[in-house]
Amino acid sequence: MKNLLVTGGAGFIGANFVRYVVAQHPAVHVTVLDKLTYAGNRANLAGLPANRVQLVVGDIADATVVDRLVRRVDAVVNYAAESHNDRSLRDPAPFMQTNILGVYTLLQACRQYDVRFHQISTDEVYGDLPLRQNGVGAKFTPTSRYQPSSPYSATKASADLLVNAWVRSFGLRATISNCSNNYGPYQYVEKFIPRQITNILSGRRPKLYGNGANVRDWIHVTDHSRAVWEILTRGTVGETYLIGANGERSNRDVLALILKLMDQPADAFDWVKDRPGHDVRYAIDASRLRDELGWHPEVTDFETGLRQTIAWYRTHPDWWQGSKATVEADYRQNGQ
Repeated sequence: MKNLLVTGGAGFIGANFVRYVVAQHPAVHVTVLDKLTYAGNRANLAGLPANRVQLVVGDIADATVVDRLVRRVDAVVNYAAESHNDRSLRDPAPFMQTNILGVYTLLQACRQYDVRFHQISTDEVYGDLPLRQNGVGAKFTPTSRYQPSSPYSATKASADLLVNAWVRSFGLRATISNCSNNYGPYQYVEKFIPRQITNILSGRRPKLYGNGANVRDWIHVTDHSRAVWEILTRGTVGETYLIGANGERSNRDVLALILKLMDQPADAFDWVKDRPGHDVRYAIDASRLRDELGWHPEVTDFETGLRQTIAWYRTHPDWWQGSKATVEADYRQNGQ
């Protein structure tokens, strides 16, 4: 695999994957196709060698652009997505355009040129799980029923079904991965962890939805990147792999740890109204990925990973300060 197209590669998770490939696989050239919406940022690719990474500004729903790029690569990894639940509740239209029509456009091009395709999905397609009782609780598996809760997760579920249909009907060489919540450098400040960190760094109080009991299964973005490469290069065509690091923590516990690591009082935050349809709990069973491909997470201590993430935002204020006020104004308008 010498030439790779990474769509959405200027966003948080996509850019981290591009950086991983450049660092670990020196024979691979990466073309990034990114629309550079509010969450896409040229700065996420800063410092990467021009002879290894090319940025093309464009839309995955633009068949002309997609055709021109796909015909000259060996594989496509699709990170491009509208991905914020709150935004999807206010205006679902962009999610339909990118997450469904865009994926259809990529699939058609990969089918035409017989190009390997990997779809980056989310655990949110499965809906949610009840909170653990006495430490016991179910986890999502590749055969879990799809029960999306928001327009965002519904569009991602739709994309997964399209991929599976193209594999079965047209023989497309494709795989899917559904990952749990990522954290790490370059994450846009509207997301939960970077929002709390940058609130403290900018003199604002962190915010906690509802009662703070909602649980997410956290994984460091570098472990996600490693897993995607293993699936892309060694995974079984037609299979779905779940990516998770056994990192279940409530939002309240995550915020408490951020406050502790940033030397803030334990009560130095504000409660805000919950989002509509807020999923209760996510939990991933990544045993297929571990057993078949031998992958395992390397960042297994959440506190260490979170400390490193805080340090990154602390030392990169120029990266996030320009968008911070706009994000917070948007949250205030929504009562959050």
